[in-house]
Amino acid sequence: MTQPDAALAVSGLSHAFGDRNVLRDVSFSVRPGDFTVLLGLNGAGKTTLFALITRLFHSRSGSVAVFGRDIRREPSAALARMGVVFQQSTLDLDLTVAQNMAYHAALHGMAGWRARALAEAELGRTGLSARAHDRARLLSGGQRRRVELARALLHQPGLLLLDEPTVGLDIESRRSLLAHVRTLCADRGLGVLWATHLIDEADENARVIVLHKGVVLADGRVPDVVAASGAADLRGAFDTLTAAAA
Repeated sequence: MTQPDAALAVSGLSHAFGDRNVLRDVSFSVRPGDFTVLLGLNGAGKTTLFALITRLFHSRSGSVAVFGRDIRREPSAALARMGVVFQQSTLDLDLTVAQNMAYHAALHGMAGWRARALAEAELGRTGLSARAHDRARLLSGGQRRRVELARALLHQPGLLLLDEPTVGLDIESRRSLLAHVRTLCADRGLGVLWATHLIDEADENARVIVLHKGVVLADGRVPDVVAASGAADLRGAFDTLTAAAA
């Protein structure tokens, strides 16, 4: 059953590779304006979950809906409302920043002055307007990530998915990217699903979904998850939950 008021609704999602179960009956929703951290160790199933949500894989059971649009029955409508930053960079390093943006715009049926104006606006928000005509390979890791974020927002989606977006970044770049996305979430009412294995990326105001070995162990605001586990902080809560599930 879809939830039309949810930016993302995942219900009973399971997936396996051969005999190996990767996700088991995963259910949660992300509402507009909600910054949700999907927290799990490497191998927890986060990337597989993103692949199912973005239709890179087809789920064997369960459903995914984006603003009430089922990803199986209405894939184009669902994907049009979604912006994605994958774990592995998908920029063409031999193209300029502006060319990367233009190519993405064309894929979404955007062209001409509107596409250029939106690209300039998004790059401006990330502080990269001056690098628009530089080849992507000349940018630092943090700058490339900000270009990918600007590109993901170019078609003005209501849902933003980020899979381990700070991997390989220095501490300051991590903080800057996280702060920027949280500001976008608050200012635009974006539903955000931020997948990470780094516990410190979920602050006290975040909602956290703990995913471990393909199973959701906890789902709630950070203070509530901590209190329910009897731990002193989120790191302690995570260790308690994953140890109990071992």
